[in-house]
Amino acid sequence: MTRSVYVTGIDRGDGRQVIELGVMELLTRQVDRVGVFRPLVHDGPDRLFDLLRARYRLGQDAASGYGMDYHEASAIQAEQGTDELVSQLVDRFHRVARDYEVVLVLGTDFADTQLPDELSLNARLANEFGAAVIPVVGGKNQTAESVRAETRNAYRAYESLGCDVLAMVTNRVAPADRAEIHERLDARLPVPCYVLPDEAALAAPTVAQITHALDGRVVLGDDAGLARDALDFVFGGAMLPNFLNALTPGCLVVTPGDRADLVVGSLAAHSAGTPPIAGVLLTLNEQPGEEILKLADRLAPGTPVIAVSGGSFPTAAELFALEGKLNAATPRKAETALGLFERYVDTGGLLKRVSAPSSDRVTPMMFEHKLLETARSDKRRVVLPEGTEERVLRAADVLLRRGVCDLTLLGPVEQIRKKAADLGVDLTDAQLIDPQTSELRDAFATKYAELRAHKGVTVELAYDVVADVNYFGTLMVQEGFADGMVSGSVHSTAATIRPAFEIIKTKPDASIVSSVFFMCLADKVLVYGDCAVNPDPNAEQLADIAVQAAATAEQFGVEPRIAMLSYSTGTSGSGADVDKVREATELVRESRSDLKIEGPIQYDAAVEPSVAATKLPESEVAGQASVLIFPDLNTGNNTYKAVQRSAGAIAVGPVLQGLRKPVNDLSRGALVQDIVNTVAITAIQAQGPATAAI
Repeated sequence: MTRSVYVTGIDRGDGRQVIELGVMELLTRQVDRVGVFRPLVHDGPDRLFDLLRARYRLGQDAASGYGMDYHEASAIQAEQGTDELVSQLVDRFHRVARDYEVVLVLGTDFADTQLPDELSLNARLANEFGAAVIPVVGGKNQTAESVRAETRNAYRAYESLGCDVLAMVTNRVAPADRAEIHERLDARLPVPCYVLPDEAALAAPTVAQITHALDGRVVLGDDAGLARDALDFVFGGAMLPNFLNALTPGCLVVTPGDRADLVVGSLAAHSAGTPPIAGVLLTLNEQPGEEILKLADRLAPGTPVIAVSGGSFPTAAELFALEGKLNAATPRKAETALGLFERYVDTGGLLKRVSAPSSDRVTPMMFEHKLLETARSDKRRVVLPEGTEERVLRAADVLLRRGVCDLTLLGPVEQIRKKAADLGVDLTDAQLIDPQTSELRDAFATKYAELRAHKGVTVELAYDVVADVNYFGTLMVQEGFADGMVSGSVHSTAATIRPAFEIIKTKPDASIVSSVFFMCLADKVLVYGDCAVNPDPNAEQLADIAVQAAATAEQFGVEPRIAMLSYSTGTSGSGADVDKVREATELVRESRSDLKIEGPIQYDAAVEPSVAATKLPESEVAGQASVLIFPDLNTGNNTYKAVQRSAGAIAVGPVLQGLRKPVNDLSRGALVQDIVNTVAITAIQAQGPATAAI
């Protein structure tokens, strides 16, 4: 039977979307097919449903995601009674539930619904759906005592109506009161109670939302600028020096359009990063002249300048009434929301209480979710040498918002801040270091000279070498200032990993450094090695790659069943290439008798049970291999790319193995999500072999 989770509330304004998004994240970690159902909807698009569909790649038809609109529900209840309304909604719910392993139900919103006793209706629907309930209580602008009382009363209300209450969530409380409220409620309620503080970035509207609400016109700016959160409003009127002192990080400057001095001054301050602003809003339907706008565009490219027709006072009234909304067009708000949820909710404990059925399949999304969860469970520091690169900064934004790991970014600090400000990326929680001016440079030069003295490297030469961001980052890892490093989005593989070969070096039990890719197929994860480092390994090196790949697979939750690939299976072929694979297989068996391994074996016999049944019917690996070792780089690199492009697989890597400390290389075509995944993998590697399998 489908296990459903019903997220509901007791009133409007509870910020419940954060909880709904967080629960969806949990469910999609556990099972492949998750459905969404909202019993009652208002007219117009359902912003949260659209966000869930886009973010979690749901194939669910939008029309099946809701029961009926509030007008229809009100009419049915008035004319035929509550029993008929509930009966129809139950029928529509089961049409959805039959197609999914788990269904997330989004309760009514207590806003202009014209339904009496809405809490009781939600409770009854949850019971009829067979769903466990997570009630959410809003605590904004309430005292700690009031919030505690309201949460206890909400629990009693749903529990007395027969609901299976999984947990209580109190949301949007004053940050200063959060710990006390949590401690008191946890002692008074028989179910877990999670308390989330109010988060300004979630309540803040984006510049795009403000533009739409005020029917504004975009004079300057790009999509990234329009996606910035307006955390504050600063109204122009003072002379420029006093005005600049009033600016706050993330503020939207509101000024009459004829105040060119304030426009240029605020954009210049943004360009310098002191402070970065969200944008400029021009009132009275005025805007500066063409030359001023050209200067503004050069000062802060991408920063939005919006023109509206109203004056400052009516514009202010509208601005203060706006509140940010989670939707498919605000992915950064979604990351902030998930980071908040994961920071204050015991996600592992809640998931156990849900008792969702575990899926035998491991989808790419499930694998990515578990990477982030595992990295977050024991946070490490990862250094990113390419601190001025846009994709790296956007990935850093995601990692910091989700609390995945601590970050150090390398490069000219003011350039990093300016680029981050232009992108609307908040690096408050990141460490920024310029290797050229860092106080660590002298010590690193001395260390590098010691390590490379046999190559004739002097301290003077080393002083220049360690100013390179990849050498500096590698030395940070070696000397314990960071736990791992990720580079390569704009550097070659050689530039990324050569410093690691020279400084960190290989583990005692590894003869070479090699790599693997995690190939996330539709229903499972395979490990491919070596596809990035060693052109033509000999038998001993191939055996080492296999052993290292098995250890990597095991650390990331993939049971290692090793296939040593060749163009021949078993004893059917001979020749130097086949013999190399056969010898490597025997070397692994001699050194690691505990590992399941087969070789030489062809790819189809390794992964397809029907072929394996014919070619190697007695093998415990054939047909179910999870770690596939290629005989050379040419074969491995082409195969992973062919599978990636032809089968639609997600290739995560390359993940380097064999080093004493983790350093990983990115493809120069890496996407933001690729960088996020690689940083998470690096953080997990730094946790060591004792890491719980993901």
